Amino acid sequence: MYLLRNKEVILIVILGGLLFIPFLGHVHLFDWDEINFAECSREMIVLQDYSQVYMDYQPFWEKPPLFFWLQSAAMHLFGVNEFAARFPNAICGILTLIVIFLCGRRIYDNKFGTYWALAFGGSLFPSFYFKSGLIDPWFNLFIFLSLYLFILYAWSRKGIVEEKNQRKTIYIIMSGLLMGVALLTKGPVALIIFSLVAGVYLALNKFKTYFNWSDIFLWIASLLLVAFAWYGYNMLKNGSWFIHEFIRYQYRLFSTHDAGQKGFPGYHFVVLLFGCFPASVFAIRSFFKTQTDLSPGHDFRKWMIILFWVVTILFSIVQSRIVHYSSLAWFPLSFLAALTIYRLELKKIFLKNWIPALLLGIGLLISVLLISIPFVGKNIPMLIPYVKDEFAKANMEAVVSWTGWESLPGFLFLVVILGGYALLKKSKYNEAAWTLFGGSAIVVFMTSLMIVPNIEQYSQGAAIEFFEEKKKEDAYLTPLGYKSYAHLFYGKKTKPDNPKSYDIGWLLNGDIDKPVYFVSKVDRTERFSSYPELKELYRKNGFVFLKREVPE
Repeated sequence: MYLLRNKEVILIVILGGLLFIPFLGHVHLFDWDEINFAECSREMIVLQDYSQVYMDYQPFWEKPPLFFWLQSAAMHLFGVNEFAARFPNAICGILTLIVIFLCGRRIYDNKFGTYWALAFGGSLFPSFYFKSGLIDPWFNLFIFLSLYLFILYAWSRKGIVEEKNQRKTIYIIMSGLLMGVALLTKGPVALIIFSLVAGVYLALNKFKTYFNWSDIFLWIASLLLVAFAWYGYNMLKNGSWFIHEFIRYQYRLFSTHDAGQKGFPGYHFVVLLFGCFPASVFAIRSFFKTQTDLSPGHDFRKWMIILFWVVTILFSIVQSRIVHYSSLAWFPLSFLAALTIYRLELKKIFLKNWIPALLLGIGLLISVLLISIPFVGKNIPMLIPYVKDEFAKANMEAVVSWTGWESLPGFLFLVVILGGYALLKKSKYNEAAWTLFGGSAIVVFMTSLMIVPNIEQYSQGAAIEFFEEKKKEDAYLTPLGYKSYAHLFYGKKTKPDNPKSYDIGWLLNGDIDKPVYFVSKVDRTERFSSYPELKELYRKNGFVFLKREVPE
């Protein structure tokens, strides 16, 4: 009830709701991850089995179930659709902004908490991902909360803040419970990150322990209480193979390139610089050494810098480099950005000339890219001869309506950047923060509404259209020569009666019991050229649609 009387919290709820919830179902889910997760949730509902994660009605051991429980609950409320699949992350976005506002207020004051919430919610990728159907927003929130509560425990032990012994115990138990929830959300990488951050902090403090071992055992017991409620149940139900396969998958992510998503060694640093813009530019200033003291703010800054480097280095080592893998670093980056603005406002530091210059440079580049998208779209036939990839070239032949109004987000972003730059040069830091972060959040909202649906038509629109068209037919739907989950979710696949239907060889050449529709890509036609029973229906935007009838 106290939170509901807090005007800043109410404002966050209202603004977060307006930014994250509208038009969640405006565009199809994207293959792979969004559709993959939504399909797991759909199959939970179809099978009425919430104790196990399934994909294509077979046990799916790559992810724990908590996020799918959230999606399934939303699907019960709103139906099995894109809005329901993304709704949990919209709620996560609102909760995340409330959490970091309250954390910032505790560390410094209301103004700092507001800056932190602004920096997080008003940066490009953080704002965009709260409108997605990915696991990471919830996963990151649980890890951060677990670490934050552990920091409060450490502060009470080190004497940075005065706390009663009872409260110290609550902190350590809640930290362990939330780490257990993180393990139920995406798996053991949460524990790896937490352990590395705590270990580096301990090493930097010359291994002076800020905890007692009985509390650590209590933390572990709290973690196991939550995690083993599901992991333990599945080990008893399915045997140890489940854990073996889960660990093997996690190792594969670390040691191999998942689906060719290799990237270069500095990939995540570039992603964070541009993806967490404009917070990333302000954050750089707070990495520099400042005067040492025992205040909570100074110590928390140390924790956040450690968290940033642990996340970026760890996922630079991981061979599969995907944009959202380093998304946990958005928490420390936005904190450090807020710290820079807060100190500028209080005149504890002075504005370095490179900050507005870098802000202007990156902002202008992003503005030009956004402005140019519809013009490129209108003239895309002129670019096709210069594209070597056959599938990409065929994608570009999609008939997409570009009106020119899609440049509006880019022009608005340009105004935001120029306005923020001018306010910074005039030392109006509060106004600059609201202009830059508030304006960026609106730009992300407009981009999601005006540009992303058109981009989706190029990348997967034809295939999704086909799967939706065939969902009511009593036939098999399957991709041929490439990996996809779209045929399951948009084809509304039911649990197959014939186990042979999982065998692609049987579907291509066996004694099938109903028609089979195949979807392939134009650069992989050699995979089906030797099957005379396959009849090509048509080709569209890089996809090839085929059918095999039941043999007489």
